[in-house]
Amino acid sequence: MANNVFDLAELRKLIDEQAAVPSRPPEEAPVEHEALTFPPVLLAADAELAAAVPVVPLVADAIRLTTWTGTRQVTAEGHLSEADAEGAVAELGLPASRLRLVWIVAVNTGLLQILGGRTSRGPLSMRLTVEATLEFWDGVVMDVLDRADAGLTGSAVVDGHLAEMLATIYSVRSGVATANLARGILQSHEVACAPGPVEMRRLAAALPAELLEALSLLTYCGLVEQTAAGRTALTPLGVWAIRRDLLREGHDAPTAAEVQVFADLSAAELVAALVKGSATQSAVAGWLERRSPDSAARDLIEIAASGTAGQRGTVGAILEELGPEAEAPVRQALDDPLMRRYAASWLHIRDLDAPPLSPEDHTWIAVDSLAALMHLSGPAAGRLDTPEPGEDLIKLVGEMPAVGHPDTIAVLDMLATAHDDQAVVKAARKAAMKARSLEHGGPRPAAQRG
Repeated sequence: MANNVFDLAELRKLIDEQAAVPSRPPEEAPVEHEALTFPPVLLAADAELAAAVPVVPLVADAIRLTTWTGTRQVTAEGHLSEADAEGAVAELGLPASRLRLVWIVAVNTGLLQILGGRTSRGPLSMRLTVEATLEFWDGVVMDVLDRADAGLTGSAVVDGHLAEMLATIYSVRSGVATANLARGILQSHEVACAPGPVEMRRLAAALPAELLEALSLLTYCGLVEQTAAGRTALTPLGVWAIRRDLLREGHDAPTAAEVQVFADLSAAELVAALVKGSATQSAVAGWLERRSPDSAARDLIEIAASGTAGQRGTVGAILEELGPEAEAPVRQALDDPLMRRYAASWLHIRDLDAPPLSPEDHTWIAVDSLAALMHLSGPAAGRLDTPEPGEDLIKLVGEMPAVGHPDTIAVLDMLATAHDDQAVVKAARKAAMKARSLEHGGPRPAAQRG
């Protein structure tokens, strides 16, 4: 960590690894992946999407296979016998390499059902409501994506990075060039798996052909299509389904309509919505687009300077979206006791002149960030970045009473009440006693001033 720049995730990660923070409900427990914010998307009308589902080649083949199968004996594993599989391929013109996927979709979605080792038409009829048709489509896509672990595309590298590849295409509505997709997959694979130079050269040589085959399969599945410029983009059904999948994974993937409702809020109303969790970070970009960086920063800093730790943390996250154009109001915030540390860090990160931050300042921001968690709810609690402690949590706890943060005792009580590590609990209790002593007239170190 540089002297004045925080890696704004380490303390939160440290706490998540060691304990459950009480302000976060069990259903919002930390997950292994980082929650991401995706750009807003325009969704096609539900009726239009539902009408397109039966036309998807994979779905159409699953319906045809269902009709062809009728009542038929299956293997102990619930699949067509070898002879029947050959018959389905020959009579229906299905690619043999895709028959297993078509069968899985037909059975898992309820087109076919298997009872006592025999098939029959399932409870699902394609004469469905719009809502039921889209739920059916969601199940089809989940079946497809779940097959990545079992060799969906025939390329282990593509399968291993399929989710992130689809998320990348989702983020770029104009489409992504195949060469850029291949480059991204190789870079991700190199970081995740650290293959040697020889293996990387082999993968680089084989991947273009494997990726083209994978994209062909995803086209068959109704997820992607080629644009007029020759790029790969999601189909309207693909956008709908991948957004569903991103939401299931805990990511922030709003529609344009969801973001639009926040664009005209005042700064105070936006911050309040973010703190309550009724808005997510995706609302920020649309809100900022309606304002100059200077005026947005001034309004936000005014709220943070007189607000709670939760408001300061939320404002800090919004200010991170602004560039040097907001320098003037942020520089003025150096004179505010509660905002000067955030302002100095913001300026340093952008290589602008600013006063240095002391170790005590770092600890103060750590307390403020932990205090913010007690004010936030919903997605906002998971989005707050907290400063890196520089040492372990026990050492940080011991330093908290000396920095004079107004929420120090509340933060220490929170850790003492809920932390799983008894060493941290003991340190927090001891530090809370010291903080209370200082609050009631004990000797105060110079670090407590401003």
